[in-house]
Amino acid sequence: MSVVQRKAMLKAEGFFPHKKNGKGTSIIYSRKHPSAKFVRVVVDSGIDSKTGKVIGKVGVKLCFINRQKQWREITTEVFTTNTGLVKTIRAQEAAEKFVKTCKHCKAKKFTAKSGNVVCANACWTNWSGNKKKTTQKKPQKNPPKIKAQKSSQKKSPRNLQRKTVQKKRQKLQEKWTINLQPGDLVTVEECTKDNTIANDYSGKILGIVASVHSDAYGTTRVQWTANASSLEEWELPKYAVEHRYKHSLSWNRFKVVSRKVNWVKA
Repeated sequence: MSVVQRKAMLKAEGFFPHKKNGKGTSIIYSRKHPSAKFVRVVVDSGIDSKTGKVIGKVGVKLCFINRQKQWREITTEVFTTNTGLVKTIRAQEAAEKFVKTCKHCKAKKFTAKSGNVVCANACWTNWSGNKKKTTQKKPQKNPPKIKAQKSSQKKSPRNLQRKTVQKKRQKLQEKWTINLQPGDLVTVEECTKDNTIANDYSGKILGIVASVHSDAYGTTRVQWTANASSLEEWELPKYAVEHRYKHSLSWNRFKVVSRKVNWVKA
């Protein structure tokens, strides 16, 4: 797609170019979010402002404008090709409802440089002097001593039998697969060994599938745009193929929300 076509597409979507880009030479476009106040959809066009040539992919993200007129990035910037530009814009707009909101001033939260998720208005600075003093517990006098029990070094025959049984159980496994495709909107669900959904994170976690490898595990790279759950990043799923042991309890797996596709037992 030429520069003229890319600019025409952004103009048709209601975007206007910025006069300056404080972080680079590419032209930045933005417009208001269709429903959320003080939120703007920001697009890095990948067009160099000096040469007028395409120098990279298009990046889309959401920013919140706080009380000090500062722009805070509230979703992860997702880079896409020209053909997926409109679809990525719609996905970022939908990700706004998954962004956490400050319970005090109702502003959106963002990830600071420290790695902490904080209020975009920094409203805690207004009531930082009202912190309650924490009471420290006094140490107990003469705490009771706990005698350490000596563990026998010899292993009992029962323990040996249990280990052999566990090794046999580990060999018994199930294989589950899901047909993921680049561009799919996905969330996370916790599945038990009985294939029942214990926890559905729809409305809290949202991501866009970037690539799916054809290896034995179906290694999948996802651009997570929102995570309002208690799950850490390392707990999010990474594979489209799951090898499950029958004695396992539960695991987190992908759930496609942009189209109808289910996990299938291989």
